[in-house]
Amino acid sequence: MNLAQFFWQGDALARSVALLLLAMSVGSWVVIFWKSWLLHRASVDMARCVASFWQSSTVDEAVKKIAAFDRENLVLPMVVATKLEANGSLASVGDRSQQLTRVLRNALHATLTKLQHGQVLLATVGATAPFVGLLGTVWGIYHALIGIASAGQVTIDKISGPVGEALIMTAAGLMVAIPAVLAFNVQGRAINRIEADLEGFARDLRELGSSGVALH
Repeated sequence: MNLAQFFWQGDALARSVALLLLAMSVGSWVVIFWKSWLLHRASVDMARCVASFWQSSTVDEAVKKIAAFDRENLVLPMVVATKLEANGSLASVGDRSQQLTRVLRNALHATLTKLQHGQVLLATVGATAPFVGLLGTVWGIYHALIGIASAGQVTIDKISGPVGEALIMTAAGLMVAIPAVLAFNVQGRAINRIEADLEGFARDLRELGSSGVALH
């Protein structure tokens, strides 16, 4: 029996479970490929942008260089945010060190939020896909047992076939969950490394601005 026959012989609940697992698999693989590409670019750009900043003679020169390298727009917002302007609002209250801390924190949070996109989906798929598959298995075994009981005669071939087909759902749930869990862990480590680099660069910017160097 091929997968198409297995799908169409099931009832509405079995088909819904199969379609849900398919949607979860497609969604997780899209996120896996997209995030892998994004994190690779971000890691490369981060190193180039920080090096360009410290090799520049002025902050304005650094901004121009970073704008050319920062394809994921991770470092540039923090550098631009340090150009404090006195506009009479509460944001300009306090000394320069306090203002730099506030603007850098806000820029860093926005950048980290961008890096975390898709992680919730991977975690959700990894945690729920096995149980979705198990639901399909339980439902399939239930219908298999009803069919065996209605046949009036129990033989090993009548049990193994329907029960084996029902267990496919459990295997499908695991096949969906395992890549999502592995990607979540691997990409989470990559995000943590980039996050640590960004936080270190933000501290350097704050110390540079607090020391009296004009970041403009």
